[in-house]
Amino acid sequence: MKKLTLKGPFLKDFKFSSQITSAAGSTMDNIAEGFERDGNKEFINFLYIAKGSNGEVRSQSYRALDWNYISSEEHEEILILTEKLKFKLQGLIRTLKNSGGKGYK
Repeated sequence: MKKLTLKGPFLKDFKFSSQITSAAGSTMDNIAEGFERDGNKEFINFLYIAKGSNGEVRSQSYRALDWNYISSEEHEEILILTEKLKFKLQGLIRTLKNSGGKGYK
């Protein structure tokens, strides 16, 4: 996301640029923070928050497309990446719900 927000209309819209990059960073940060917590229950909660932030990036990409901040191709790439991440997070949540431990091997 950062690469996209460093060009064109994003340069003049600091608030929106900051919002979309923060949501993208929040996704990764919540995965990391949840992993460092004690037990699956807390990890799963953070994964749900990460999933929500991922959805926020997807939503904001539609706004960026509507405002001509990104091309249709860039938008499609964001949709593909966020959809893949959504399914990976759902799979990890399902795995953790069915396991007994923290998930370390």
